[in-house]
Amino acid sequence: MFSSLLEAARNSPFRGPLSPAQCEPAAIAAPQAASSGMAAAAVVQGDSCEFASPKYFALCGLGGILSCGITHTAVVPLDLVKCRLQVDPDKYKNVLTGFKVSVREEGMRGLAKGWAPTFIGYSLQGLCKFGLYEVFKVTYSGMLDEETAYTYRTFVYLAASASAEFFADIALSPLEAAKVRIQTMPGFASTLREAWPKMVQNEGYGTFYKGLVPLWGRQIPYTMMKFACFEKTLELLYKYVVPKPREQCTKGEQLVVTFAAGYIAGVFCAIVSHPADTVVSKLNQDKTATVGSIVGKLGWAGVWKGLGPRIIMIGTLTALQWFIYDAVKVWLRMPRPPPAEMPESMRKRLEAEEAAKNK
Repeated sequence: MFSSLLEAARNSPFRGPLSPAQCEPAAIAAPQAASSGMAAAAVVQGDSCEFASPKYFALCGLGGILSCGITHTAVVPLDLVKCRLQVDPDKYKNVLTGFKVSVREEGMRGLAKGWAPTFIGYSLQGLCKFGLYEVFKVTYSGMLDEETAYTYRTFVYLAASASAEFFADIALSPLEAAKVRIQTMPGFASTLREAWPKMVQNEGYGTFYKGLVPLWGRQIPYTMMKFACFEKTLELLYKYVVPKPREQCTKGEQLVVTFAAGYIAGVFCAIVSHPADTVVSKLNQDKTATVGSIVGKLGWAGVWKGLGPRIIMIGTLTALQWFIYDAVKVWLRMPRPPPAEMPESMRKRLEAEEAAKNK
């Protein structure tokens, strides 16, 4: 399946996602390639790889590992309090009280509980989330003609991000289950090395995927919003807010715009995915619980507990993830296509239609 997706992506006539097709892209042929009789590689001067090549997608996956692994691990203390507030609101009451109670009972070191499964789990998730998103985005847009791809680009973003997150959550689920047990069940385990064998011995390997369906319910809408909102916000910022065209901005200025678009997307991400996040936390805490029993017990208001800290956490996380991801692309000299632009053929057709109406 993945080999066919990669092949389709490599053969796509699009130089950038949803950008006009280029049958003969401007390329710099390496002397070695020319002397060996190979076709000229579509590598723009200064870039380290060809857009939509296996190396490009692999480097995108590396960027995802760094962006998700680092950021999620950095906010483990806030995530710990958020999870505890969701599963025991009577005891922890609010964010400030949650921090005070946690520090009083376990000390400052206790705020780092769950850092190992967080780092490993979200690094794996980032690998699939960002790497596969790029694969699916190029593949899905390549299935359409350039005008259709541009017109329905938001649906391409939504479909590509949902497809990527489906696989990303399969990688994340076991580590997420272990993380929640460590953070919300006092005395169960303090480390991943201690929690993992206990969970296997007591409940079998199935326990690691008990929360997979609600995890999909949380993460797929979150990721769809994360990518589609980011792509559209970035497009609008360059069109209406940034005082000069993107190509005239320095790389530092472009990264600032990336951060701003990421934070805006993160706020919406937190809101649409929060009820499912609460259910996941409860499921991983109570091995006898079901989705229906949790929703029935908490009620509509209960599933929104902890939204405030999650907005802060996810907004900051999403902004930093996009910033790191784009910075990795800059650092590795990867192709960074601009936001989607209207194809020239479409622009001329619309101008002709408008001129005909005004006659």
